[in-house]
Amino acid sequence: MGIRERLAGNEAVAIALRQIDLDVLPAYPITPSTDVPMYYSQYVADGKVKTEFVAVESEHSAMSACIAAAACGGRTATATSGPGLALMWELLYVASGTRVPITLAVINRAMSAPININNDHSDSMGARDTGWIQLYSENNQEAYDNHIMASRISEHKDIMLPIMVCQDGFITSHAIENIELLEDDKVKAFIGEYKPAWSMIAGKPVSVGPLDIPQFYTEHAYQRAQAMKNSKKVILDVFKEFGALTGRKYDLFEEYKMEDAERAIIVLNSSAGTAKCACDALRAKGEKVGVIKLRVFRPFPLEELAKALSHVKAVAVMDKAECFSAIGGPVFADVRTACYDLEKRPQIINYIYGLGGRDVRLEDFTFVYNKLDEVVKTGKSGEIYRHLGVRGV
Repeated sequence: MGIRERLAGNEAVAIALRQIDLDVLPAYPITPSTDVPMYYSQYVADGKVKTEFVAVESEHSAMSACIAAAACGGRTATATSGPGLALMWELLYVASGTRVPITLAVINRAMSAPININNDHSDSMGARDTGWIQLYSENNQEAYDNHIMASRISEHKDIMLPIMVCQDGFITSHAIENIELLEDDKVKAFIGEYKPAWSMIAGKPVSVGPLDIPQFYTEHAYQRAQAMKNSKKVILDVFKEFGALTGRKYDLFEEYKMEDAERAIIVLNSSAGTAKCACDALRAKGEKVGVIKLRVFRPFPLEELAKALSHVKAVAVMDKAECFSAIGGPVFADVRTACYDLEKRPQIINYIYGLGGRDVRLEDFTFVYNKLDEVVKTGKSGEIYRHLGVRGV
């Protein structure tokens, strides 16, 4: 039986990391992720963990320290947001290229400029191609659960890639919700003892991050790509085992009332709850609508998502990030690619929404469903690349 609690998302994440009892946690504060290392530092001070807490001078240094600790065979994690993730940029590639398992709690925040401390997904979406696995969390429970599963996924001998666990800044990170925690001993048993596939151990010399000349660089990139492909099966295996332990069943994405849906919205993180409410209201009127909430964005669930959308007539992909490609957002691009080989492809449109913390309401998703209805009736998608709720447009 789990432990019933009421917690903000950041504290739930800190508790998950405490239960894992990291070897090293390097950290530099940035809003809205600061609470995660703050809570953890208190656990260190109180003797509740054996972790070496390293207060560094920047996010770049935080990730550098994580890489060094992981290369020495230690379990390590840190937390950041927005510009902090950007300052880690060089090291994100180094971490994945070095094949070290690290957990990064990304408390999603808009990227400057103009400066904005509120939520969108421009930070983690900008890092989507750095070779990190990415999990997304609708609520505090998922954020907690994802962090416990992250170690098992990242440390698997066939993977050895770092992992980001993302949740929406302020919306879930600072909001208090009911949550069910696992007992400490159950978490310890679930994650097991970390046995690194390799590490810098005295007497067994290895080279970490050496110069990689053209004759070898391609092969190392290929190995990293294969590890990302392999991670899908490992993720599903870990999800299944976690479900057996807790009763909370997870998949690459969640299908909500999709069995007979003709119109669907695809969304990530906390907005999924609002989309489900809009879906329920329209279902009560007899409309065949549904929601797909992506949980795993890297590796992207191409085949599985295509199958889920094969009977749908029109889809709206919601991107809480603007990648300035002039053709749509990052989630839209991957969803459209997934549907390319379908014999009967749905009409797909894209909405950029919620940037910089702009509120997204029930009526906004109802509006999107109504626009999808127009697409179904006319058979024409019209403008594909759209922005939701822009004043004066």
